[in-house]
Order: sequence, then C-alpha cells, then structure tokens
Amino acid sequence: MNGNSETKLEYALRGKAWKVYWFLLKNGSPVGVREVQRALHFSSPSIAFHHLEQLRELGLVEKQGIGGHYVLVGQVKIGVLRHYVKLGKLLFPRFFFYALFSTVFYAAYLLIVVHSFTRDNLFIISFGAVVCTIFWYEAYRVWEMRPF
Repeated sequence: MNGNSETKLEYALRGKAWKVYWFLLKNGSPVGVREVQRALHFSSPSIAFHHLEQLRELGLVEKQGIGGHYVLVGQVKIGVLRHYVKLGKLLFPRFFFYALFSTVFYAAYLLIVVHSFTRDNLFIISFGAVVCTIFWYEAYRVWEMRPF
C-alpha cells in the first residue's frame, strides 16, 4: 500500500467507521447490521449500515449473499493499528509483549541471580525497573488509544 492510498484510508476510517472496523477486526466473524448497532450503541441500524457499506466500498469488508452479514476481508495497519498485534480474536499492543518479556526476565534475574546488593547489582536492578516501567507505560498508552 503506497502512502497516498494509506492517507485516503486513514481519512475514510475515522469516527464511527473506525469503530465499526475495529469491532469487525476484534470480532473476527460475520456480523449483521443490528449486531453492529447494538454493540456500538448506534441510535439506529441505518447508521451501522452506512458505515458497513462505507467499509465495503473501501474493499475492507464483503457482504455475504445469504443472510446479508458483513465479513472482514482486508486488514490495514493504519493509525493506532500499527501498534497492535492480533492473536485470534484478541488485539494486544505490541509493547505489551515487550513489557511482559522484560518483566519476566527482570523477575528471573531478581530471584535467581541477585544474592547481595553490590554496586553492579543495584545498577542492573534500577535499570531493569526503569525499562519495565517504560514498556508497561507505553503498552498502557497505546491501549488507551483504541477506539472503544
């Protein structure tokens, strides 16, 4: 995807359309108009229909012939989605894995290696605490940027 089409997609995917796309991405299965309306607390089904059709025109969803459900066919990494990893139906901030990895190794270091508080150990302990704190803060910050 080139920069120009990415910019157009970012412009088109904002507001309620962004929330509908996020819902489809998280849900992972075909959804109907009323299901989207209820899940996103839209005032009427026509709002959900409008945004689903907008996503269909962008080539991100297809409408199934039987049942009229919409299914996600294209995934884009724009906006905050650049910072997320999808595992099954769950979306995690990429920094979550960095934070988890660094915290596990930091805890293992504290439990296995540190037997006394030497100057070197104090430096590593303080540096590890700072690194873990930064990763957890960034994971939380990206988590808060999700549409809902």
